[in-house]
Formats: sequence, C-alpha cells, structure tokens
Amino acid sequence: MRDAFIETLCELAAQDPRVVLITGDLGYGVLTKFAERFPNQFVNAGVAEQNMTSIAAGMALSGWRVYTYSIANFPTLRCLEQVRNDICYHDCDVTIVAVGGGFSYGQLGMSHFATEDLAIMRALPNMRVVAPTEKWEAQDLTRELAKTKGPAYLRIDKDTGGVARREGERAVLGKARRVREGADATIIATGAILREALIASERLAAQGVQCRIEAMHTIKPLDEDAIVAAARETGGIVTLEEHSRIGGLKGAVAETLLTHGARVGFFRSVALDDQYPTIVGDQSYLRARYGMDAAAVEAAVMSALSTGAPLTKMAQSA
Repeated sequence: MRDAFIETLCELAAQDPRVVLITGDLGYGVLTKFAERFPNQFVNAGVAEQNMTSIAAGMALSGWRVYTYSIANFPTLRCLEQVRNDICYHDCDVTIVAVGGGFSYGQLGMSHFATEDLAIMRALPNMRVVAPTEKWEAQDLTRELAKTKGPAYLRIDKDTGGVARREGERAVLGKARRVREGADATIIATGAILREALIASERLAAQGVQCRIEAMHTIKPLDEDAIVAAARETGGIVTLEEHSRIGGLKGAVAETLLTHGARVGFFRSVALDDQYPTIVGDQSYLRARYGMDAAAVEAAVMSALSTGAPLTKMAQSA
C-alpha cells in the first residue's frame, strides 16, 4: 500500500506545489522517488517525530498541504501531544501517514506494533481516520483526503485484502464498500485484515452460512447507514480489526448501533484482547497467535449462530 500511496502523492505534488512530505528519517527506498522528483517539497525531520509534527503544523498554517510519514506507532503515540495541540486544535491541513498498521512490523516486537492507534486518533476532534483495505483503495482515499481540509490519519498496511477493483468501483471517504452479499451475518472489517474475513466467508459458505462483508475503510467519519442496515438486514454483526478490541472499529460500530437504537441479532468482535503482545513473528503468524485470523472469524460467526441466531432460508435449505 505504501508504494501506491507514494505514487498518488507524486501525482498530487505535481499538481499542487503546496504539497510537502515530511519523514521521520525512514522510508528511503520508498520515498526516494518523491524526494528526487520534488526536492523542494520534501523534508527529513530526523528521528524526532514531535518536531516533525510541529513543523508540519507550522507549515500547514503557512499554506502548505502537509503529509507526515513514519511507522504507525511513532507519528501517533510518540507525538500525541503535538498531534492534539498543534494539528487538531488548529484544524491544520496535515495528513499523518502511518505505514505498518497492526502487526505489519511483527518481527520488531511490541514497540513497533500499532494496536491502539485507531482508538486514539478517532477520539481527537477534527481528525478523520482512514484504514484502506487495498492498494487501490489507498490511492482513491489519498485523493479524497486531498480534496478536504483539516487533519487526517491514513493507516497503511503492508498486506492487502486481496480484492481487485470492480469495473467502475472506487473508494469514497466515509462510505463502506460492500465486498460480498449474505444475510446470515455481516462481517465488518477495516484494513488489510479484510483478507481473513474473505477466507472465513468461503469456509462458512461451504457450511451453508452466507456472510455479508463490508470493507469499513473509513473509521471517522463512519458509514452509520451501512452498520444500521447490517443490523436490520442480517442475522448479526462481527467486527474484525488488527487492533485492540477497545475503542477502535468495535467501539465505533457498537456506539452507532446504540445511538440509532438498532437491534442486532448478535454482536461479536475479532480483535486483540486487552494485552500487550509479547510474541514476535510475521503478520499472518501473529494474527493466528492472537486470535485475529480467518479461523477466529469463522468461530465467532458459528458460535453466535449456535446460540440461536436464525439462518436465512437460503442457508437453512443448503
């Protein structure tokens, strides 16, 4: 996804000389193309993310359209005060680009995991929160964010969901993308972990269970209509995120259901338990070890249905 983002940012920088990219001293192989093509629109702030963020806010207040770039935990947690006080409070045109959402940097351990960022970023006023599921979604949403003013958080994964763009399809900020139809349950996923939902849905279909899948690439503003429709039109909802089960997608969906008084047949969450992961390994290995893979999604759906949530007529006759 990061290559897709940089490609799109190069397009934007060519069209608008106010676009500037600031990095926290990383991504040379990825950012070289941008730095060489737009040397006057590129800044390396060094390993000083707080400074990077304050520089970004100052430049934005001077008329620049700024993008900061670092591994997900650093431009969020390390400099949260600067994000809150400098960027969000002043409603600055700064997009915080976080490469490596979730367990993308799984071999580097907990210090490089991004499993609290969605909860924290969505709590900040003025902040938009986006976690694409595909490379092409990352491109579309980067362009969408460029059209709107104010702070944004763009969480980029190393993995992809694996669903090609359908003819005429595009990702729209604040609008969920229907990936699969089904009425027994809805799986709402954010980020590239959507891949696990797709695998689980195939396994469930073989057992006669048909799942709707919604790619919720925008956490804020949230597509509340898609969530309420899922509650009314399907047997229940399972949320899937490579993030803590506290405050992220699960919290956003639950808040929406309660706010709208939407009755849901069941509600389950597949996410990281309230803990610090202590194991290292690649992304797929960690998803399995911490219960966020296709098997966990399948188990969540089947467990919910076994408690009495009705199957559709199609599933019952399968």
